[in-house]
Amino acid sequence: MNLLTDINKIWAFAARSLLVNRRNVFAVFEMFFWPGIAIFSVGLLTKFLNLDEATVTFILIGAVGMNTIQIAQLDLSYALLYDVWSKSLRHNFIAPISLVHILLGTGLVGLLRGFFVFGAMVCFCTWLFAMDLSRPGFTGLAVFLAGMFLNAGILGILVVALVLRFGQRAEVAAWAFSYLLFLLCGLYYPVTVLPAGIKEIALFIPLTYFLDHFRHFYGFPQLSNHPLLFGFGQTVIYLALCYLYLCTTLKSALRRGNILRLSE
Repeated sequence: MNLLTDINKIWAFAARSLLVNRRNVFAVFEMFFWPGIAIFSVGLLTKFLNLDEATVTFILIGAVGMNTIQIAQLDLSYALLYDVWSKSLRHNFIAPISLVHILLGTGLVGLLRGFFVFGAMVCFCTWLFAMDLSRPGFTGLAVFLAGMFLNAGILGILVVALVLRFGQRAEVAAWAFSYLLFLLCGLYYPVTVLPAGIKEIALFIPLTYFLDHFRHFYGFPQLSNHPLLFGFGQTVIYLALCYLYLCTTLKSALRRGNILRLSE
């Protein structure tokens, strides 16, 4: 009975996110417009520079990963921002629900949107720039997608915590954190070209290893002999730390009355 109740609560937040996305034409528009623009502009740049096929694939893999994570993390990042904007944040915490219900419900919708965006971008890359995504096989693609969605989860949970701490001012974090992550993880270039000191920081970002693993199917050297071990290991640690930070922030927000102030 408790499991069924939990599933219903999770579905309630998933259904809310689905309704928001369905009724907001701009939410659907941004799913395909900005990723399409990014792939098209980056792909044309590679043609202008007359890059070889391997380098074009290297860059397009980064573009696909970036846009998939950005779209996948938005629903999770906006989970509480919607309530802040509508001045109804306190209603969530009056109801008999937990953070797990909110995160899983909205996260599932983000995962679904990210999957559709990933599929659309792959078709776009294959059609316009002859990018071959068949080399890694089904398992390679599944691992890459799992890595991107888990990284999106880390970003989303962190933004939710910042919303509870800073309110609407944290809205910019939904985009800023993802761009900072992409800057350091070797999105369009190998992390070996990063300046000393920054290069070492990249080794503590899980996405670095997922990109590294996926690109090795196309002949690029790996940073580590066990990229998936480092990638998934770091991801589990960061997810646990972000969730712990979120729980601590929620307790502090309830104690200080931030929930009520954000609902006024």
